Amino acid sequence: MTKRQEFTKKKTILESLITLCFFCAIGVLLWRTQGHIFYLFNFLYIGFAASVGELLFGLLPREKRIWGRRISQFLIGFYMLGVLGVLGRENMQLEGFFFYLLAGVFSGPVLHYAIAKIFGTFLFGRGWCSWACWTTMLLDFFPWVKPHRGRFRYWGAMRTIHFFLSLVFVLSLWYVYEMRTFHQSPGTAIKWLLIGNLFYFASAIVLALVLKDNRAFCKYLCPIPVLMKIGSRFSIWKIELDPDRCTNCRLCEENCPMNIRLLEYMKRGQRVLSTECIACQQCVNSCPAGVIRYTKKFDWGWHEHLRFANEISNADRRTIPD
Repeated sequence: MTKRQEFTKKKTILESLITLCFFCAIGVLLWRTQGHIFYLFNFLYIGFAASVGELLFGLLPREKRIWGRRISQFLIGFYMLGVLGVLGRENMQLEGFFFYLLAGVFSGPVLHYAIAKIFGTFLFGRGWCSWACWTTMLLDFFPWVKPHRGRFRYWGAMRTIHFFLSLVFVLSLWYVYEMRTFHQSPGTAIKWLLIGNLFYFASAIVLALVLKDNRAFCKYLCPIPVLMKIGSRFSIWKIELDPDRCTNCRLCEENCPMNIRLLEYMKRGQRVLSTECIACQQCVNSCPAGVIRYTKKFDWGWHEHLRFANEISNADRRTIPD
């Protein structure tokens, strides 16, 4: 083992331990302030799952690293949906979050959205989308990890429409029909959870099959990024490319499931500021020169550099199968 490999191994172990300690700290804080030991066990489990995935991703050979992320995704996603949602009888969907907020109830969905999808994005960006989401937990096993084409311009607006339709629907039930006992009925909560997830899974699978893109649902229909993009723009943890060592082979862009033009940010002397980055690290894993890494500092920007279907050049297609 070379000194560089040994350093990388120690760094990976240290970062996975930091991840575990971070979630443990949240668990201890909530346990002591809320008086329920469940919070401690809950965040110990999530921290363990995330740190194990992070550790495996860093230590496994390059061709097998994706399994580190998939293991984390399965352990957390199955726990959130199956244990907290189905067994715990809490609606972990966006509509459930809205209902609990209106009711002023500090519940699992409120805590989950606050940490993973609102405030946590200021630290980790949209890491939830790749390391814990129970919808993409299934989609990432489809064969189209590398998208066959660029994005469809303006289709992303459907995410915002979906978000506000969900909000209007809940507000209508709350204020117009005075349906205000949702959080007191576990049976109703579980029905909403199952119906909502059936729609999510069905639409995500159809989009993946039709567009041959595992992440089509994330790009065009999932309403959660509407919340997550706010904090992720200012995320401390972002991708950075080393311009002095980059060979401009563009494999990072061709393997990015979210169609981000990473080299555009590098040319501007910026980290990857796109709010579409889901921290999957496919770019890190695909770079033959090892010039892509995650760095921690404060920066932000409004410009989104994305690859659209009608803008892909012949050079873009040289390694993308028909």
